[in-house]
Amino acid sequence: MRAVIQKSGKASVEINGKIVSKIEKGLVVLVGITNTDTDKDIDFIADKIANLRLFEEKEKYFEKSISDTTKQILLISQFTLYGDCHKGRRPDFANAAKAEIAEPIYNKLVDKLKKSGLDIKTGVFREMMKVSLTNEGPITIILDSNITNKNG
Repeated sequence: MRAVIQKSGKASVEINGKIVSKIEKGLVVLVGITNTDTDKDIDFIADKIANLRLFEEKEKYFEKSISDTTKQILLISQFTLYGDCHKGRRPDFANAAKAEIAEPIYNKLVDKLKKSGLDIKTGVFREMMKVSLTNEGPITIILDSNITNKNG
């Protein structure tokens, strides 16, 4: 599982000209799911999203996690995070899980984060979305549970 985490001011998801989800301040998290993802990957990514210290406290940066704040998360499924561009000019998405596999895993991730008490907003699975955000910092972190789990 891959996640791109961006510290954000206002952010929103628009589908067919209508805002379907939005946050005021927090994290925008794009999530890609691969064919080999399991509950272990969900647990790893959920823990990192909830506990990475990306927010400031007074004059100190990277002191608080989203769990320490009242901020929100906008979580969006994005299969293109598994686009392989090593050959040719068109991304190969063979490593991205098919929708029937990815959607239940994505939903488990959403549920796990909600159960931890976080304020989660989402995009709409399998829809063409326009995502708008103000990246603050800018702070962008990339996580890959498969690489991290293999390296300890």
